Amino acid sequence: MKRAVAEGRQAYVVYPLVEESEKLEDVKAATSASEEWAAALPGVRVGLLHGRMKSAEKEETMGAFSRGEIQVLVSTTVIEVGVDVENATVMVIEHAERFGLAQLHQLRGRVGRGRAPSTCVLLAYGRLSEVARARLDIMVSTEDGFAIAERDLEIRGPGDFSAPGSGDAHLPRGHLIRDRDLLERARTEAFRLVGDGARCPRRSPASSSRAPGSGASDWPGLDRL
Repeated sequence: MKRAVAEGRQAYVVYPLVEESEKLEDVKAATSASEEWAAALPGVRVGLLHGRMKSAEKEETMGAFSRGEIQVLVSTTVIEVGVDVENATVMVIEHAERFGLAQLHQLRGRVGRGRAPSTCVLLAYGRLSEVARARLDIMVSTEDGFAIAERDLEIRGPGDFSAPGSGDAHLPRGHLIRDRDLLERARTEAFRLVGDGARCPRRSPASSSRAPGSGASDWPGLDRL
């Protein structure tokens, strides 16, 4: 970071908390860390940005960073979207194990917006869970947003699409990753039917009496769901 600043570049340092918490004693926070960075980088203008600041204060700080008046910006995830400073080439994410994949990807996207080479450093602490390690592994292995989103879906799961008590517990469901080709075909067919004003094929009384999940279907490939 010292080298980047000496070369006239700028840097971000991102923390998960605004202020230190008694419940999370081992997790560093932006407010206190900004003072530590200022002490560690004498002569370097260090700024602080977080969501609890007033709108005018946030705009003033981001404006100063955009103009190059602030060289190192210590921040929370408030910068993850909509910040575009091409001269910023270094990002350090403290406690990266506490961020989700989408957040990490968005944050990393704040550097490398210009032509100069950029670096994003992920710092993790303590014993990592399997999920946290998986998130960090995918971040260091690719910069492809689609691949990251797909892996994030695999890690977190698709969630529950139905409301409790909706009565569709026996309906077959596709897996968003495994059955992607089939789901894309079903989407295309659905739009075609709606566009043509056609109706879905009716089941015969015999087929309607089959138990849900029996494997029989009027639609090819549905047995995979």
